[in-house]
Amino acid sequence: MSSSYWAVLRTPGAARLFGAALIGRLSYGTVSLSLLLAVAGTTGSYARAGWVMAVFSTVSVLLSPARAGLVDRYGPRRALPPMAAGYALTLVGLAAATWSSGTPYPVLLVLAAAAGGCAPPLGPVTRAQWSRLVTDPELRRRAYSLDTVAEELLYVTGPLLAGVLAAAARPAAGVLLSAVLVLGGTIALAVTVPREAAVDRADSAEESGSSSTRGLLVRARQPLAAAAGVGAGLGAFGLLAVVFAGRHGRDADVAWVEAALAAGSAIGGLALGAVNWRAAAGNRLAVLTAVLGAALALAALAPNLPVLAVVAAVAGLAVAPTLTTAYLLTDEIALPEQRTRAGAWVNTAFNAGGSASTALVGLLTEHVPLSVCLLLAAAPVLAALAAAPTWRPRPAHDRTVPAKG
Repeated sequence: MSSSYWAVLRTPGAARLFGAALIGRLSYGTVSLSLLLAVAGTTGSYARAGWVMAVFSTVSVLLSPARAGLVDRYGPRRALPPMAAGYALTLVGLAAATWSSGTPYPVLLVLAAAAGGCAPPLGPVTRAQWSRLVTDPELRRRAYSLDTVAEELLYVTGPLLAGVLAAAARPAAGVLLSAVLVLGGTIALAVTVPREAAVDRADSAEESGSSSTRGLLVRARQPLAAAAGVGAGLGAFGLLAVVFAGRHGRDADVAWVEAALAAGSAIGGLALGAVNWRAAAGNRLAVLTAVLGAALALAALAPNLPVLAVVAAVAGLAVAPTLTTAYLLTDEIALPEQRTRAGAWVNTAFNAGGSASTALVGLLTEHVPLSVCLLLAAAPVLAALAAAPTWRPRPAHDRTVPAKG
């Protein structure tokens, strides 16, 4: 890492925050594959396992802003431990229910819904704490970049760890590990936050446009649109890459495309934090969104799998920077008592876009040529540019002189 990233980690309290957040968020990297395999083994049906995962993911995504709002209102120390305890307890219940066959299918659906409802919003909380710890705008951008890249890598290493546990023991062991990780990491994260009083919010403040959820969503329409567009584009591309690999070799070969996308994203994310940018966050987000959309559109021209992997790597260079900038811009827009909720809305937009596009593209592949489908995968990303404000230069007083060293 460059000295700029060491400067982030040397900030008082930053290393403890980052370490605790990584432990807790690793749970989200291990739980999906573990739960899918565990339910499939118990029920003998991947279709039923898919429905259990759909219930788990849908409830988690839909209730994420509400849980984040509780954190904003009562503070991480008071709000996070009960969520983590409830989530870990339901995961233990799911592990017990899937340890052997025979558990009624409705019980699995209820437990999955309960787990999704309790999942603590560790990503939004972590980013809100970065804003509290790191006051310098340039250093905060590096902190967000490091955080986004680390989170993406957890979603690569988590499934690998889940696969090892499933092969060495049983998939339910991965669900148990997820419970331990989220409980330990969340409590460690909560205690890193200074004691703070609950945010008092009078009824008049709740109803005012500046502090209501509606006001937040209106002000943050550009980063929310960008997150939804990126989620939709990547969701569609991920499914289409599987179809492409199947038609040009083997389905398993798609791993090379996914690895190229992840590698490009990590490089792009670290570059975003290492370079001192002059453009304002809104302008930067518009450019990054356009670059990502254009790169995804190039996939329609790929004649074989190696070329598609190269295109994925190029597109990946803009993925983490786009999401990081969306988080940063949302953090700038949100009021201090809305930061956790604002970050959760970005997550919700990203996940909702991905889910919707995957379902739609799955239908299109049966009726539309694959190259056209790949071209259409770029459409939601480029459509997000409609929410970008008119280009304007950053004010002189808002520009940061590049730091030496």
